[in-house]
Amino acid sequence: MNDPAEPKRPRSWAHKFSDAFRGVALGVRGQNSFYVHFGIAALVIVAAFALHATLIEWCTLLICIAGVLAAELFNSALESIGKAIDIQHNPHLEKALDISSAAVLVASIGAATVGGIVLLHRLGHVLTWWT
Repeated sequence: MNDPAEPKRPRSWAHKFSDAFRGVALGVRGQNSFYVHFGIAALVIVAAFALHATLIEWCTLLICIAGVLAAELFNSALESIGKAIDIQHNPHLEKALDISSAAVLVASIGAATVGGIVLLHRLGHVLTWWT
């Protein structure tokens, strides 16, 4: 057993990244909504390539995609914590999980709106609707 008085050795960056990638795998595994988000992200990326998105447009789209995926990971983390705290129905946990699901919804609606604006703007340039 470790002595609590003994200072902990700092973890290496490799270990931190390993933990983070394991967290992504754990967060994605068993979450059907990730497949929807990944599918839509793939369609957005294909459309951005096809419509020759600018650097700023790429950055905007990728930030939106990352924001939705991060929100989904936070939601998954809260679900895991909730299951660890109480496996019985708990109205306080249910409320927290509903709020975290709402955060994913807000991020998704925001990303869809931004993506629609960027891609429609690109489509307008490609089809010369405007210059």
